[in-house]
Amino acid sequence: MSHASYELKAEARERVGKGSSRELRRNGFIPAVIYGDKQSPISIAINTNEVTKRIHAGGFMTTVATIDVNGEKIQVLPKDYQLDPVRDFTMHIDFLRVSADSEVTVEIPVHFVNEEKSDIKVGGVLNIVRHAVEMLVPANDIPEFITVDLDGFKIGDSIHISHVKLPKGAKPTITDRDFTIATIVAPAAGIAEEEEAAAPTE
Repeated sequence: MSHASYELKAEARERVGKGSSRELRRNGFIPAVIYGDKQSPISIAINTNEVTKRIHAGGFMTTVATIDVNGEKIQVLPKDYQLDPVRDFTMHIDFLRVSADSEVTVEIPVHFVNEEKSDIKVGGVLNIVRHAVEMLVPANDIPEFITVDLDGFKIGDSIHISHVKLPKGAKPTITDRDFTIATIVAPAAGIAEEEEAAAPTE
């Protein structure tokens, strides 16, 4: 089940540019743009607190939102946002316009279950190769995560995307190979070797 959709109010921006963006931020708004769906981009301003709340609630990049721009309701998916590196402050957001039948490319987080039914219970270590997988998914039905069932995997096994039961309508964007999500490796073998390599030779 993905996060519930939500609505943000926004105002269309007439003036666009560095000076007006700074002024917006001073007044508690974030400049953003809505693009895609073969229509011309719209520059908007959204309330900073509202958006920051949404980003911190989680699932921001995988939840379709409705943006009310001066009364016109537009369905969007956040595609990208920039943070001020110093103050962890949202500087700008790109929204992609979506419709019920749009497909969108989204990074879907990977969750692992049944670790206790694999060799992890006897000391194997789960080495996660991909914490998220880029998927092509229906915009109105974006999975919150992909579940990887570790039941029966042994030390030395690799878990590939073909082992994973994918959510309905979700397709990986990498189609030319059965890529690895994680491997189960022997405990601490790698660490001991690294330490040996780092030890000063006489």
